[in-house]
Amino acid sequence: MLIWRKLKITLEMIKFEHTVFALPFALIGALLASGGLPSRWQMGWIITAMVGARSAAMAFNRLADVRYDRLNPRTRERALANGTLTTPFVVFFTIAMSAIFVLAAWELNPLCFYLSFPALGVLFFYSYTKRFTALSHLVLGFAIGSAPLAAWLAIRGAFGMVPVLLSGAVTFWIAGFDVIYALQDTEFDRRSELYSLPARIGIPAALRFSSLFHVLTVGLLLATALLTRSGPIAFAGIVAVAGILFWEHRIVKPDDLSRVNVAFFNLNGYVSILLLLTFATDILVR
Repeated sequence: MLIWRKLKITLEMIKFEHTVFALPFALIGALLASGGLPSRWQMGWIITAMVGARSAAMAFNRLADVRYDRLNPRTRERALANGTLTTPFVVFFTIAMSAIFVLAAWELNPLCFYLSFPALGVLFFYSYTKRFTALSHLVLGFAIGSAPLAAWLAIRGAFGMVPVLLSGAVTFWIAGFDVIYALQDTEFDRRSELYSLPARIGIPAALRFSSLFHVLTVGLLLATALLTRSGPIAFAGIVAVAGILFWEHRIVKPDDLSRVNVAFFNLNGYVSILLLLTFATDILVR
């Protein structure tokens, strides 16, 4: 029973439920690549790959940041930082999830298998970027935003412009709300000489960059819909997402960060689910 308790704590530590941010976009990529529903085999391994990759990346991030987590009042109660979980256990979990990701990629096609190793490299590399560049938010966006392209490759085994545009949209979306999330740690990052945008250029300027990233998100979503000749349902979803992102930036202000968690957790969860529902409906209806 101890192993299951540790596993439960690990899933809580890596915020397993936040897989909802990237998984819907991977499913959109798979639907667009198939022009309809992929096979159960493909969908099963795509979901497995996504869960494995994200779990490995988040566990590795906790390992890489444990020194900072112990010093930061916001994060010092994380399981690895407070000693509830041991480093060897989290290392084992990271290796196991990485192996699941590589296995899923192998089951999908040779190209996915070969790309799974550099993909893991990018996911792990992100954890160190805040130590030397304020572009760390974009690196995170790229790492997670590759999900639609990866799903497209899983179905077609070849690159295309559609998944590149969609992955670009996800990249800027993730980067935008990661900047908002980083607002909470502005003073800590400055004291620790970490390179988040809020710590480097100040909260008002960081929020302007976040807004720019989300404008680019909407633009790339529209480009994706136009290139795929999507119908009104997909465009309605994009309009609704634009409204959610606009509201997100209305409730987070330089002098009032009390609603950062609402913007990060609630509103962004709606974005990914809403786009999956509207794009999937549009594709299946057509």
